[in-house]
Amino acid sequence: MGIVLNQSLKNTIITYIGFGIGGINTIYLYPVFLGATYYGLTNYILSSANVIMPLFAIGMQNTLVKFYTQYRTDEERSRFLSFTVLFPILIIIPLLLLGLFFYDDILFFLSKKNIIVKNYVWFIPFIGLCMAYFEIFYAWLRVHMHSVFGNFIKEVGLRSASLLLLIGVYYDWITVEGFVYATAVVYFIAFLVTMFYAFSIQKPSFQIIIPKNVKDILVYTFYIILSGSVANLLLDGDKMMLNQYMDLGNIAYYSVATYIALVISVPSRAMHQIVYPITARLMHENDHDAMNDLYKKTSINLQIVGGYVMLGIFVNINQLYEIIIEGLKTNDEKILYVSGIPVVFMIGLSKYFDLILGNNNAIIFNTKYYRAVLFLGVLLVLLTVGLNMIFIPIYGILGSAFATLLSISLYSLAKLLFVVKRLHLYPFTNQTIYSMIITAILFAVFYFWEFPFNPIVSIVMKSVLVTIAYVYINYKFVISKDINNAIDLVLKKFKIG
Repeated sequence: MGIVLNQSLKNTIITYIGFGIGGINTIYLYPVFLGATYYGLTNYILSSANVIMPLFAIGMQNTLVKFYTQYRTDEERSRFLSFTVLFPILIIIPLLLLGLFFYDDILFFLSKKNIIVKNYVWFIPFIGLCMAYFEIFYAWLRVHMHSVFGNFIKEVGLRSASLLLLIGVYYDWITVEGFVYATAVVYFIAFLVTMFYAFSIQKPSFQIIIPKNVKDILVYTFYIILSGSVANLLLDGDKMMLNQYMDLGNIAYYSVATYIALVISVPSRAMHQIVYPITARLMHENDHDAMNDLYKKTSINLQIVGGYVMLGIFVNINQLYEIIIEGLKTNDEKILYVSGIPVVFMIGLSKYFDLILGNNNAIIFNTKYYRAVLFLGVLLVLLTVGLNMIFIPIYGILGSAFATLLSISLYSLAKLLFVVKRLHLYPFTNQTIYSMIITAILFAVFYFWEFPFNPIVSIVMKSVLVTIAYVYINYKFVISKDINNAIDLVLKKFKIG
């Protein structure tokens, strides 16, 4: 357990560092150094590559983790590793040939609105392929308990490389066109470095042998492809849709807003790493009462922590955008970036609604009903695409954000009702309502309270006041006993109170 806790702590720290570097890139450097068009182009390429990545990897990164420990001998494990690396090629080659056969049609479809995309379409499958095999070799490392290296490359390495490339653009070491090419090279290097590191952990012995339990593997892989495709389409599909209806610059404005909103979901990552195995054990033991108690605790704890992050973003959003647009050259571009503020609110609320469901996903995926929910996810994707097709032509990036808010909210509601009706588990209590009221009141107080100072000073001052008020009120009314206990421990440690 020591190595698990050690690597979990390191991975959490690395994730937050990576998110911080990504924030600097997304909020300031990309808009100022790269410009809206090439920022939008880069984001479109990476988003599209991320969407097709599950098809190239065909779920082998998850399959490797699930089935690796079931093999008892080193020879069986070596064969299985070979299978997970070589089997995707059987899918990749036909997909690439199909892409080449319909290349002109694909080119016309993707570049009919933005002709600049035409020169860079081939980057999408190239980067998607690099992403796929990076994930497979990252899984190779995880099953050998070496997850920190791969996580560092993914969270910090790629974003740090982008930071250096952006600095290169600023000093005219590379052009904005060269930045796109260099980004593709970075993903290729990340894949190669991870592959060779994985080989150093266990020397490969490639052999084309089909595992005995291949049927179970392929069935599981099918559902993982489905799950991964749904997740990635929900994350990046809206940016792909924007390219079909609007100029590329709008993807840049949208990307800044969505990245800010995604910060709200960061607290759930650390909690889910801890809660998932506990959920699996309780579901296996069929301990309904303990599971119901855990469901309520994760819901209110994530609601409080996520609500604090959301509140901090929402009340400071105007000052934050002042910082974002400060280095932009034209007033028109500044106005277009600021138009993304409502996007932050809509995407942020969708993430908040997902947060307050606690360990809902962990519960579902540890029941026999998980396949039905995956198909529900496919319906969600179809709904999202349909809503984007309706709202983007009318409302632009606001339409895409509204489509995302509506579809994710409906999906979250469907999963909630599924757990409540099928498993008779309930996440909400009176504290859920109290927490929402506290958050709403503090938002009303601080959003309209503007400080006549530098934006950074204003953000710091308002954040301090919001923190004091939010923590005090939640503590005073005992919204969460777990969080109160944690605060009491801190106070006791510093001999306060």
